[in-house]
Amino acid sequence: MKKRKKKRGFSLRHYFTVIILIILIVTIFVANAVTYLLDYAFGMSMQIPAAVMVPVLSIVLGTGITVVMSKYFLEPITRLSQAMKEVAEGNREIRLQDDRNPVTEITDSYESFNAMTGAITASEKLQNEFVSNVSHEFKTPINAIEGYAMLLQGNPQETGEQEEYVGKILLNTRRLSDLVGNILLLSRLESQNIPTQRERFCLDEQIRQAIVELEPQWEAKNIEFDVEMETVYIAADERLLQHVWLNLIGNAVKFAPGDGLVEIRLGIDGENIVFTIRDNGPGIGEGQEEKIFKRFYQADNSHKTEGNGLGLALVKRAVEMNGGVVSVENVETGGCRFTVTLPVPEDDG
Repeated sequence: MKKRKKKRGFSLRHYFTVIILIILIVTIFVANAVTYLLDYAFGMSMQIPAAVMVPVLSIVLGTGITVVMSKYFLEPITRLSQAMKEVAEGNREIRLQDDRNPVTEITDSYESFNAMTGAITASEKLQNEFVSNVSHEFKTPINAIEGYAMLLQGNPQETGEQEEYVGKILLNTRRLSDLVGNILLLSRLESQNIPTQRERFCLDEQIRQAIVELEPQWEAKNIEFDVEMETVYIAADERLLQHVWLNLIGNAVKFAPGDGLVEIRLGIDGENIVFTIRDNGPGIGEGQEEKIFKRFYQADNSHKTEGNGLGLALVKRAVEMNGGVVSVENVETGGCRFTVTLPVPEDDG
């Protein structure tokens, strides 16, 4: 097996070392030149020793060179670094432009960066369109299978085994239908094909409706709710926030043990509306706090058959589109707590 040869080249450290040496040489030369001009050309006797003049001239020259380097080297590199961080955080629309910079490498780096972000944007757009089109094609046969399975379910000639199989077909087609629906919604949210329709509504009442809608799930596990909510009005997209509460409450019920407890709080803290939900389940593994908001990520293997890993990705995107943030943390006494922070309407501030 051939060993790869290490590429040899000058690093920034080497370049700066050379620059410092050049500054010292130029400084000594300038100091001697100034001494000669003052002493011999103009007949002025130098009273300042060279040991003082050299550092002074070094500072003056170093300051000038630093200003020039900062303008043409360090500032463009800093802008590039910041732009790359924004891309890593999800901003694909950022572009860089600096036609006046005389350094060819800086201009080329900016052009390459813009080409990269453009390619990423085009790739994501193509991916979203593909996912959307394929998901649409899936929905029709899934609905047909579900419809025929429902017809079979009511057949009096079915044996117990056949009824069990039909029940499993219905369960899995509904799960598949939910998956396709979530993929479509998330794809549209990420490509911003869904315009946000902000309207004023009662947030605590919407959360209560979500709890009632999920009654079959929490009643089957005998889950108790500890709910304390202020009357809060918000100006936001009601449809998107409904997905947020259904997913967060559904997750809390799913991970809470039988006869468990789910705590819900809602109130206003300064300029923010704060919603928290806590369960007394196993909590989240260390280092998974950010990963659980990614698509198709499921932290707990024991619950993979109950979900599709898209719920929290939908939550994060829906909250962000309404100007808020969502976070999660483990609770010392057990379980985890999700916190959603949304802006208070301006007329309520």
